[in-house]
Amino acid sequence: MELVFVVLIGAVAAVLANLNIAVFNDGLRPIVGEHIEGRLKRRELGLTAFAMSFGLVIGFGIPFTITASIILIHSILLGTDIIGLIAPKNKWGTPVAAVVGGLYGWGLLAGLEGFVALFEKLPVNFLEPMGAVGTPVVVTFMAFPALAVAMQFSVKKGVLTFIVAALVRQLAVFVNESGFISIGGNVISLNQEGMALIAGMIFLFGYAMREKSEDGASVDLASIFSEKVKSIKKNVAFFMVIGALIAGATNLLLMAGDPISLSLLAEGKQTDAGIAAAARAIGFIPLVASTAIATGVYSPVGFTLIFVVGLFSPNVWIAVVVGAIVIFLEVMLLGSIAKFLDKYPGVRNSGENIRSAMTRLIEVALLIGGANASNAIAPGFGFFFIAGFYLLNEIAGRPIVRMAVGPVGAIAVGIIANILVALGIMTIG
Repeated sequence: MELVFVVLIGAVAAVLANLNIAVFNDGLRPIVGEHIEGRLKRRELGLTAFAMSFGLVIGFGIPFTITASIILIHSILLGTDIIGLIAPKNKWGTPVAAVVGGLYGWGLLAGLEGFVALFEKLPVNFLEPMGAVGTPVVVTFMAFPALAVAMQFSVKKGVLTFIVAALVRQLAVFVNESGFISIGGNVISLNQEGMALIAGMIFLFGYAMREKSEDGASVDLASIFSEKVKSIKKNVAFFMVIGALIAGATNLLLMAGDPISLSLLAEGKQTDAGIAAAARAIGFIPLVASTAIATGVYSPVGFTLIFVVGLFSPNVWIAVVVGAIVIFLEVMLLGSIAKFLDKYPGVRNSGENIRSAMTRLIEVALLIGGANASNAIAPGFGFFFIAGFYLLNEIAGRPIVRMAVGPVGAIAVGIIANILVALGIMTIG
């Protein structure tokens, strides 16, 4: 069943990209829109997709997938973006995209099992220390609403949001330690990071909904892009299929939608992972909705609520059904969401700030996590390598995206440590 889910997700996602219906990479959606409008050739579109996504697949998606033994959705859907957009959109190109996309999904799953077996045979099994890469991400992620507020409104409001979120987190810790909340004699523990995240999001959307456009006028997104919204709705059956598949695969704990929930799942905290996924989904609605309405190109994971469905559903078949329904409602409500974003331009404008804030925080967290993992693999040498790797990458103009430096560096340290141990130059206690 696991293999069927992953293969079908790869095949369907590649077809959606090939037909210009949906792509996972947020930055690609406007570019695919340019191609649909005839201003960008297919070859240029394919090369652009490769340039934008390949580094993230290798440096971001796959390292997380290896460290947690759970597929990070980026590793499969960024790859299918490339496969679908490189393949010609014709009677043979689309079937080829489906086959290659399915094989790619199979390769990820099969390769994951092979990687685990390979690591067990190495002189230095660095698979377990690699789990430290994602540890800081879970804790630091709660600060992203404060950063988004500072970027969009003011540093003063951002600091206030940060302080309130930090206080809420510590209050949740106090409540947990005191055992104040109980149901039927069982003490209920609050997720402190989740509570801080919710507090920050309340501040972010509170400020956003108070912001009005400078001239007091509203731009009717739904009317301006009505044809693009119609084209998305026309393909709702495709979205229901892939939404159902991804929700089911998530319920089977085969995959996760972001590094936060993936790290929590790796620790066995499925409920906390669901809460983190829900917070992320709410934060991404303005970005996904705005780019979809403006380009006529949707995301194969929609607003990412299907991951929440998968994590909270009691079994895989309920996850499949509810996942299809949820993504159907998302598509049908796009026009209403556009009207809401018109009414509150601050919310619409917050989408890019939310994305930027998340990216910056994850960059820092992954660098710290990569350094900690590297030092756990090779004490002393790990910190030295990550610091030098980061600085040289910056001086070289960032051939590796910042977000990938920590995970890639940690993998490199693991490989180097094995080589040095095999040569007798290094001993690991």
